[in-house]
Amino acid sequence: MMETNAAISFDGVGKRFDDTWVLRDIDLDVPPGTIIGMIGPSGSGKTTTVRLANGYYRADEGEVRLLGTDPATMPTAQRRSIGYLPQHPVLFDELSLWENLNFHASMNGVAFSRRRRLRELLELVELDGQEKKLVSESSGGMRRRLALAATLVHAPRVLMLDEPTAGIDPILRRRFWDHFRQLRDDGTTLVITTQYVTEAAHCDVVAMLAHGQTAAVGSPAELRRQAYGGLELDVRFEQPVDDSVVGLLLAIDGVKRAEPSDVDVVRVAIDPDVLEASDIAPRLGDEFTVAGTAEVATDWDDVFIELVGADASDDVEGDAVTADAVGVAP
Repeated sequence: MMETNAAISFDGVGKRFDDTWVLRDIDLDVPPGTIIGMIGPSGSGKTTTVRLANGYYRADEGEVRLLGTDPATMPTAQRRSIGYLPQHPVLFDELSLWENLNFHASMNGVAFSRRRRLRELLELVELDGQEKKLVSESSGGMRRRLALAATLVHAPRVLMLDEPTAGIDPILRRRFWDHFRQLRDDGTTLVITTQYVTEAAHCDVVAMLAHGQTAAVGSPAELRRQAYGGLELDVRFEQPVDDSVVGLLLAIDGVKRAEPSDVDVVRVAIDPDVLEASDIAPRLGDEFTVAGTAEVATDWDDVFIELVGADASDDVEGDAVTADAVGVAP
């Protein structure tokens, strides 16, 4: 049995349906008070991973622990520490938005200051003033926002949100992420799946999935450096650049890559543990004058493709991959 202080742990976990493996060799430790983003295309195994973490599925190999317990056998009282937003949440069409949210609060034992809590959440998801509207009369986006409010209503210690920002406009999406970070700062552990690779920047840890396996795991900074071969900088000079300045840059300890990107700009990748951006100019001598350096904005599509592979962007039916696709025997 695993000995870990992690809020969620996967140790060599695999899941199969009949002869088809949907996940294999998943190893993850999620510390308390962390946002982990599960990023990958449709069919990569994100939803299956979340369902294993909350006990909806049982692992066919390896071990899953949630708050130190097997999530599949977690007692009801302890399960109230968990909040789960599935892709297709259950709402009652014949009830109003308020009645649906109040029902979820009742089911999860919310008693103290319940009305205030419900009002706060309806405001968060921008449904305040719509409380009396029936779910059957609400748009898909409104239903999605109500489902998120229902997941948050009992202030769980662990939140598992399966694509919570899908179909949400960019302004509200930013507001949601601000709230997720506040929850993290208050000690909540969040597992968030998304197909928006740009949302990696909002997470503390990112697990990139493809074909039922973790292709890369690390902090956003670590994944950027892994994809680009270091920290990418644009070094702008006061004169046109040529091969000689590229050679001088490559001779500096800590510069891993250098190539011209404009008439007066060389894009470099540096090892930040060895070299700081401010150290580049003094090491070049007097022949070339550095006008300035700037960190290159991250293109998360490029990072994903570099780390996972271009073929991983192809959609796969459901969450399934064949046993052969992940290199194991059925």
